[in-house]
Amino acid sequence: MNHTALYTNHTKGKLEQILHPSYPLCKDDVVWILEFIKKKVAEEDPQLQGLAQPRLMRNFRYFAEVAMMLIHRRNGFDQEADRLKMWLREAAYGIQEDE
Repeated sequence: MNHTALYTNHTKGKLEQILHPSYPLCKDDVVWILEFIKKKVAEEDPQLQGLAQPRLMRNFRYFAEVAMMLIHRRNGFDQEADRLKMWLREAAYGIQEDE
C-alpha cells in the first residue's frame, strides 16, 4: 500500500471539499488549511518553489488575511464564507493539484 499516495488523495479530497462553494466552513477547516499551507512552506514544497515572487507574496497576503480573520472573529464564518473561501484558494495557490 502506498501511504504517500493515500495521504495525497485524502489531502486533495479534503482541500476540494473545504473549498467547494456549498461546503459550510467551520473554524477547524480553516485552521486545517492554514496548517497544511504552513507545512508545505516549511517543507519547501517544489510546487511552491516554482511560483514567482509576486505570486508568493499574494499567497502570503491571503494567508495573513485568513489568519487575522480567525484571530478577530468569535462566531461562525457564514456571512463571509465566499470571501473567506476566495482568500483560502489564493493562500493555497500552487499547492492545489488542479491548477
